[in-house]
Amino acid sequence: MSSANESSTPRLSHIAQDLTADVLIIGGGINGISTFRELALEGVKVVLVEKNDYCSGASAASSHMIHGGIRYLENGEIRLVRESLLERNRLLSNAPHYVKPLPTTIPIFSTFSGLLSAPRKLLFQNGGAPKERGALLIKIGLMLYDTFGRNNGRLPRHEFFGKKKTLAALPHMNPEVKYSAHYYDAAIESPERLAMDLLRDSLATGTHARAANYVEAIGMNSGGVQLRDTISGETMWFTAPVVLNASGPWVDKTNSALGTPSRFMGGTKGSHIVLDNKELFEACDGREIFFENNDGRIVLMYPLLGRVLVGTTDIPNSDPDEAECTEEEVNYFFDLASHVFPNITLKKSQIVYQYSGVRPLPAAGDLNPGVISRDYRIVKEDMGDGTYLWSLIGGKWTTFRALGEHWANEVLTHLGLKRSRSTEKLAIGGGLNYPSNAAEQQEWIAQHKKSLSSARTEQLLNRYGTFAEEIIDDLETLGDEPLAHAAHYSRGEIISLIQREQVATVSDITHRRTDLAFTGALSDQCLEEIELIFRDTTA
Repeated sequence: MSSANESSTPRLSHIAQDLTADVLIIGGGINGISTFRELALEGVKVVLVEKNDYCSGASAASSHMIHGGIRYLENGEIRLVRESLLERNRLLSNAPHYVKPLPTTIPIFSTFSGLLSAPRKLLFQNGGAPKERGALLIKIGLMLYDTFGRNNGRLPRHEFFGKKKTLAALPHMNPEVKYSAHYYDAAIESPERLAMDLLRDSLATGTHARAANYVEAIGMNSGGVQLRDTISGETMWFTAPVVLNASGPWVDKTNSALGTPSRFMGGTKGSHIVLDNKELFEACDGREIFFENNDGRIVLMYPLLGRVLVGTTDIPNSDPDEAECTEEEVNYFFDLASHVFPNITLKKSQIVYQYSGVRPLPAAGDLNPGVISRDYRIVKEDMGDGTYLWSLIGGKWTTFRALGEHWANEVLTHLGLKRSRSTEKLAIGGGLNYPSNAAEQQEWIAQHKKSLSSARTEQLLNRYGTFAEEIIDDLETLGDEPLAHAAHYSRGEIISLIQREQVATVSDITHRRTDLAFTGALSDQCLEEIELIFRDTTA
């Protein structure tokens, strides 16, 4: 056991040197990190711990979408859709290095389907078996979408096309299509990197904000919360009057470990596959294809990092530790993709990556998963010893800033503090001073490339935003020799990430600090190369 100022683990010395804070956040997913940032910016003494790596649980299993959630409208979640669209637009401005406008097409195979089931779903929260949504229902939804989310006219209004124009634009589309709807949402190329930017911004505010990955909460009593380093096994007691349980689908497991059992969660599993299929990539024509089966389940596919992402399912799952993408789900994706693009051959050998996660949804009994609210709520518990435990139920990627702001405001009020600044217009990480057009980008590259080529500097700018300046500085010392088995990264770049971003395991590099695993570049030889760099750097 450790006491203050003692730690056998150098990476935890910043935590062990002061085992107190005003707020302890348990959970380093996107919502925990967002709340951490809000409190850090207000000068609150706050510590965040995550039992695995940052953004490695449910937050790493997203569809890479920043969207309003058009299908939530028929569930009556008007507030959530409006908030989501506002936050989408803010992210387009605050994180332009990672969040980009995404043209989206909905192929429609019927006219009136869903018109009767939608009102039943809205009124009774379970309109029977899901029904395919027809053109009229989608038209109504997109009209509301335009009302809430056009971003002061910077995003075009939706458009509807008939069969002829649809097939002219997307010639590989199923010829049975009757209409198509076109509108804009947004995509996030690297959710994990955006989370790291938020974390780095938080830690840059000063020593009052501290964070550690691979640290879990394993107990709680009047003496505080017992923390354990999951790598070394070292334990320590940490004291904070406010403890925030932001562990997503693990909320109930965390509360149980803290000695306060709960049954808040009733998540659903969402799986995805990543395909290396050039024909499918080109058929998508740079847009998301957002469609549904005749059972009403939503599926999407869109080109990303030279691959095609296909997802997602919505299957009840009560154990986030057991989530995996099954053969049945893969077959389901293939069947639906073939329905939309029937002339494109898909092979399972083209799957370069697959993943699954559990959405942190509230327990909802026998409700159809599609109508369970994606909104969030906070449950507060007075532990009776001057400590308060607050648990977060729900929350989605798009609304992380608004959720963090809301939760931080409640904490600030509890602590008797007033908010001093808003994050609504605050740039995130490498989005600060990010060039807004091609001319500005070339100017930035010319000013910052140093000994690198313009093409390599542009690659780093696209990968890290203006934080690329730090990487470039490091490469002047470390060199920029390409990896032998993944030439789009360099040895110096990997070392820089290890040194700057709290990398504790090889998986942190391969799965969250880079796109090596996601794009299928992580061959056995590449993994061995990364492992050697990691050992040399952390020795």
